[in-house]
Amino acid sequence: MRSRLTPYLLALPSWIWLGAFLVVPLAAMASVSTQSGNVIDGFVQTFSFGNYADAISQYSPQLVRSLWYGGAATIAMVLIGYPVAYWIAFRGGNRKATYLFLLLLPFFVSFVLRTISWNFMLSGDGILLGPLKDWGLLPNDFQITATAFAVISGLTYNWLPFMILPIYVSLERVDPRVMEAAHDLYASRTTVFRKIVLPLSLPGVFAGVLMTFVPAVADPINAAVLGGTNNTMIGNIISTLYLTNANYPAAAALSFSLMAVLLVGIFVYARALGTENVLEAAAR
Repeated sequence: MRSRLTPYLLALPSWIWLGAFLVVPLAAMASVSTQSGNVIDGFVQTFSFGNYADAISQYSPQLVRSLWYGGAATIAMVLIGYPVAYWIAFRGGNRKATYLFLLLLPFFVSFVLRTISWNFMLSGDGILLGPLKDWGLLPNDFQITATAFAVISGLTYNWLPFMILPIYVSLERVDPRVMEAAHDLYASRTTVFRKIVLPLSLPGVFAGVLMTFVPAVADPINAAVLGGTNNTMIGNIISTLYLTNANYPAAAALSFSLMAVLLVGIFVYARALGTENVLEAAAR
């Protein structure tokens, strides 16, 4: 009897943790999202599901912009992170641990400070553009901050390690003997990559996209520091509704709407990529 209960007892702390800090807050937020009232008179549960329609219709531009910025940053992270992970896995040699440490080294600095440092570099009179303007290489009105490019660049920089690490883990599991056998059979480097390396690394790409797209879409810091009034993302709206306007029902409804959109997007992405194929590749 005790042996049967052992797995459940070992998992009990994690279930308690998830219940206390995930299920209960989500249930509370779901209840708040359908309430009516204000911070002075209090909020009352009225099951006002119209809060969802009002929130989506009012802030749909910011929601679409967040999906666009997050998607663009995720694509950029794949294009940048895959070659880096490939090089570390197959060319890193005995220094792989050192390269991974250097990759994670920026995380010893606060997320906010790293984003602010980008603002210093990309500002019109910063250490990068200032000298170029002084030398006459750029017009005086040229700027990078307060643009979509700046926000996407900041998202890409801040979340890039979360794309590289899972891809690296998948590439590290590729057996070099399989690649050598393919070369012995006169397969070109392109064919080996397309037929062997890329399919076996898909689980890492799949995990990396999930780990970067979701936080990038909801991130409020990069848009606030690097963007302008025309680059507001949905995370900034939710933060303002919660902390400044004290409009908790609208903020909760918008949060759940964003969660639903992300879940649908993840499901479509998994179906398009072929989750079964990914799981089969991961099991090899």
